[in-house]
Amino acid sequence: MRLLITNDDGIDAPGIHSLTRAVSRWITEAPAGEERSAIVVAPHINNSGMSSAVGDVFEKSSLHYERHVIEGAENVPTFSLDASPALCTIIGALGSFGYRPNVVLSGINAGANVGRSVLHSGTIGAILTGAQLGLSGLAVSINWGDDVHFDTAADVAIEVLKEMATAPDRTLLNLNVPNLTPSELRGVRRGRISSAGIVKSAGTGTSLADFGESGDLPLRLGAATPTLGDVSDEAPEDDGALIAAGYASLTPLRGVHEDSDQSMDEIVRQSLAAIATHLAAHQG
Repeated sequence: MRLLITNDDGIDAPGIHSLTRAVSRWITEAPAGEERSAIVVAPHINNSGMSSAVGDVFEKSSLHYERHVIEGAENVPTFSLDASPALCTIIGALGSFGYRPNVVLSGINAGANVGRSVLHSGTIGAILTGAQLGLSGLAVSINWGDDVHFDTAADVAIEVLKEMATAPDRTLLNLNVPNLTPSELRGVRRGRISSAGIVKSAGTGTSLADFGESGDLPLRLGAATPTLGDVSDEAPEDDGALIAAGYASLTPLRGVHEDSDQSMDEIVRQSLAAIATHLAAHQG
């Protein structure tokens, strides 16, 4: 297994350091004949909430990089890029540093990525981007708290990685771990993506007449992660509810792909026919 480690919290975040140290130990413990290697290519600053964005790359003729050393993981080459998590993944996956990975390991994010946050998370955006390039991916996040136990999430992530060694290409998993010590963790369960979201509402107006030429919209935040509020509306198997109950949540994901459902065929056919009629009328 050849790992590309990245994150959205930036190269100096404690989560990616804990994860890389765990990977470093896993590499040194490899049995004879088993390939285990890794490289870190991560954003130089915090890029949270970037999803799979790469920015306007057409404005850039190059990307600045810097080399780093993560204490306790000196055997893992480490680079930061002036780039988003998704762009870091693309650069790393293309072998730009003389290394071609087959699995993207993203995290450890400071804060759970559950519910609708799955769509907006840069941590998850990195593995979705890797899947477009044929790579499998594991996104790792831990619930926030006063004293975050990143090592708990790192140890669980390594166990999941071991199982991914024989998984099909483009296997994508989202791992969320409660902020607990290993002895407090109740286990790992398959989690279902809930409907929880961070932004519940914005603004206080009831009609267009309430709004002037400019102003501010107050935000009401909800329970996208258990630390932000109540998860009583979630089913017990929902990802946020599992975290609140002391379980790690593991959720398989699918990357962007064509909708091949036959119900879409007629919609596409009618759209193509309408466009053909429109073009013919203007070209006749």
